[in-house]
This record gives sequence, C-alpha cells and structure tokens, in this order.
Amino acid sequence: MSYFTDLLIKRRSVRKFTDEPLTPEETQLILQAALLSPTSKNRHSWEFVVVEDKTMLEKLSHCKPTSAAFVAQASIAVVIVGNPLVSDVWIEDGAIAGIVMQLQAEDLNIGSCWVQVRGRNYSETMTSGEYINELLNIPFPLEPLCIIAFGKKEKEKPPHDVDKLMWEKVHIEVFKPKE
Repeated sequence: MSYFTDLLIKRRSVRKFTDEPLTPEETQLILQAALLSPTSKNRHSWEFVVVEDKTMLEKLSHCKPTSAAFVAQASIAVVIVGNPLVSDVWIEDGAIAGIVMQLQAEDLNIGSCWVQVRGRNYSETMTSGEYINELLNIPFPLEPLCIIAFGKKEKEKPPHDVDKLMWEKVHIEVFKPKE
C-alpha cells in the first residue's frame, strides 16, 4: 500500500486537542499546502485567515450553535474565504485547499476538523459568514467557506476500515440504481 493510501486511511476528524501549541514550522507546512493546492484556471480565488489568539478562537467557536465549540480548544484555526468575483468555483477551490491542509496536518500527526460555515446561521438574523466577516474584518466580496481547526490530538482515533467502504456508491459506465 502506498504512503498516500495509508494517510487517507489514517485521517479522521479530530475535535479534542491537547494544550500543546503547533510549532511555527508545522503551521507553515499546513499553510504551504493550502497555497500549493490547485485552483480552477489558476485563479487562486481563496484567502486564508489564520487565528491562534485564544480569545478570538473562543469567539470563532460561536459562529454557529454548538457544532463549532471545539474551535475554542484548537491551537490554530484557518478560516478559508473565497472571492466569487474572481472565480465562479471559489467554493470548490476552497474545499480543495481545505482537504489538502487536513492531509498535510495528518502527515504531521496533527488533528483537524472542518467546520462548515457557508450556508449556516449564527442566529435567526445573521449568517455564520456574516458573523465571521464582522469578527475578523473580512471585506466584501470575500465569503467564508469554512473554518478548519488544528491541534495536537488528545488521542488517536482508529483508522478507517477499508473492508467497510461503500463500494455500492461506485457505478461503472452508467448509474445503476439500487435494486
């Protein structure tokens, strides 16, 4: 099995982190991975806001009710924002950068977890994206896609079981509905 396959099998979403900070070198490698990620037509429609201030991490953890609480315990969080005026596929560009960062983190044995922001709400009157834009001074037309929390893993999770992969989701030549 290749090292990349092993990396994919091992990578799991981690929501519990130790208090140990990431080193500057680890943070740089994660951000370098984002900047190396492919984008449509090489437009680089993404930008990244790196947050490590504990007070700001706590505020970010409130971007949507309950499901982002773990961001407060992260060593760093990277907010991926995109510019829809630069590319109509800014969402895809940002998503690719996000998973590339997560795979780089796993390669460093650093835990990570994606927090969906686009299309989510902070409150009944404010979207999660509006909350983050205000909090981090992100200008229009940039739109937050997600937050990725990074930190040293509190404990290892078991790897994915390749014997339980959903091969029924793979269709050859044409889509074949379940019978």
